[in-house]
Amino acid sequence: MDQLASDVHVKCEFVVVYDFDEDDTLPVVRNRMATFPFPIRLIKNAYGRGALGAVKTGLAATTASTATAVIMADLSDDLTKIDVMYRLIENGTYDVVCGSRYMKGGAQIGGPPLKTFLSRMAGLSLHYLARVPTHDATNNYKMYRGSFIGATPIESKAGFEIGLELCAKAHVHGYRIGEVPTTWRDRVAGESRFNLRKWLPQYLRWYRYAFRKTGSPGRS
Repeated sequence: MDQLASDVHVKCEFVVVYDFDEDDTLPVVRNRMATFPFPIRLIKNAYGRGALGAVKTGLAATTASTATAVIMADLSDDLTKIDVMYRLIENGTYDVVCGSRYMKGGAQIGGPPLKTFLSRMAGLSLHYLARVPTHDATNNYKMYRGSFIGATPIESKAGFEIGLELCAKAHVHGYRIGEVPTTWRDRVAGESRFNLRKWLPQYLRWYRYAFRKTGSPGRS
């Protein structure tokens, strides 16, 4: 939480989604709520335990906001980019801003080699072949305009595919997508719940979806 407080400067609210009442992170968060520089809201996962349910719960709770960023609890992403991402949405430039590991200036440090290879190939091929305006469509470190989230149904069924789904839908339906370079660092504690074998078919669904012919713009 110290990292959040030091790296993020835009006026905001932090929504912490937890899976169960005995979650050992809750006492830590509650102890900091009175002294934290931003308001914190604790919300129980409404869609079942796991990453997908947590992200859906958080997004559903913030649709009225100007913008919402998805941040993993392990803080592997570069939070100093939050202010930049927010300005690009606030000033009307983009509807979705992607943290990009694979554009110039971005980097990925650590992580399983196979997962890294597949993620990079998916992001680059979608950028160059499907013309998706980011080099890193699979990354979940993204910021979304509230009106886009409110107008976009989420159909993901497992894991972290939701980031790719929302990016693909934004592209197909004519929303404006931008990216900023970011550095992802593998977690130094805990165990990743990423399950490539289980989730790959779902990723492929949204990968193919991104190649659909772009229709009318989704925003007015």
